[in-house]
Amino acid sequence: MDDATCSAIYETLAAVYPHACDPQDFFSSPFQVLVLTILSAQTTDAQVWAIRGPLFARYPTPASLAGADPAELEAIIHPTGFFRAKARHIMGAARMLVDEFGGEVPETMEELVRLPGVGRKTANIVLYHALGRNEGIAVDTHVLRLAQRIGYTDRSDPEGVERDLMACHPRDRWGPLTDLLIAHGRAVCTARKPRCAECPIAGHCRYFRDNCTGGPG
Repeated sequence: MDDATCSAIYETLAAVYPHACDPQDFFSSPFQVLVLTILSAQTTDAQVWAIRGPLFARYPTPASLAGADPAELEAIIHPTGFFRAKARHIMGAARMLVDEFGGEVPETMEELVRLPGVGRKTANIVLYHALGRNEGIAVDTHVLRLAQRIGYTDRSDPEGVERDLMACHPRDRWGPLTDLLIAHGRAVCTARKPRCAECPIAGHCRYFRDNCTGGPG
């Protein structure tokens, strides 16, 4: 995909979803960004937001979470699903923050991915939303689906998709692009049936060309 098309897609989505471009919209601290992003796997934003208040009222610091009673923690995060594994991950991450990072969330990709429950996707979200740093592009199910449909990539592995997206956009757009694609994936380019007739970037989209205009070209 050429630079002009990449830029046109980005600028159009940024105009349609301006709320998605603010890295500080989500959470109030790097610790909260980290924990809630780990908990967000395979669940909805609504379920994560619902437990945010009780969770951080009970465990406001890495030290308090590291010393949590597992059964009590599991009861709080139960609505997010996979609560036993998630409890192990966030307690393990909290212990590592205390033991190795002075109770602070580390600020590099290399250090973040050492934490339990943290891969590149989670690390990218933490770096951007907690620290305002564009180190990569978080490839979740929405980003993967849209990257393939739009025509950014033919890959299916998240790291390959991330590399292709990064090659299409300047570094200062990597963080916002994640949130723009997620917003568009939820609103228009849905998993079951994309609403191509409503899509503001249909003219730049491979899926639209191949499926809604009689064929390629």
